[in-house]
Amino acid sequence: MAEDVRRVFRMDNEVLAFRFTATVSDRAAMEPRERLTSSARLKMWLQATGLDVTNVSLADLEDAIGLRESIYRIGSAIAAGEQPDAENVRALNAVAAAGHAKAALEHERAEWQLTDTTPVGDALGVLATDAIRIFGGPDRCRIKNCEGPGCAGLYLDTSRGTNRRWCSMNTCGNKVKKSRLAAN
Repeated sequence: MAEDVRRVFRMDNEVLAFRFTATVSDRAAMEPRERLTSSARLKMWLQATGLDVTNVSLADLEDAIGLRESIYRIGSAIAAGEQPDAENVRALNAVAAAGHAKAALEHERAEWQLTDTTPVGDALGVLATDAIRIFGGPDRCRIKNCEGPGCAGLYLDTSRGTNRRWCSMNTCGNKVKKSRLAAN
């Protein structure tokens, strides 16, 4: 029986690149939880986000994890007001440049058309391009790390006062509020 993507991955981040970094849970905990444990899991995640790949190799999985970690490190540096590491920026730019995906309007929906020759590389290029759009765009100053216990996930603070503290009120925010209630 196939796994349910919503039971395996958090899919609630509005920024695609940050949703990808959430394939590691509890980053600030003693033992972060890796969710991309196989090429089948990477395929499941990519397909759930509209990046329809059919075959994913172990090398593709390694490339994806490398990209994910570069995105996370760059985003965390920006959130901390620091300069991102040049090597991570080079890696991000290289993956974006290697992708050949094309945006298309199909059945009134925006979709990504991947090439037949390098579909996973194209999908990773989409993720890298999305990260570059956020990291180099006007919302750069709104990038934050979640303050939820053990989380440290990336999110874009779109609140009016830019005072949001959690990646998601439904997960991390709810955990904090429940722990406060239990303490009283």
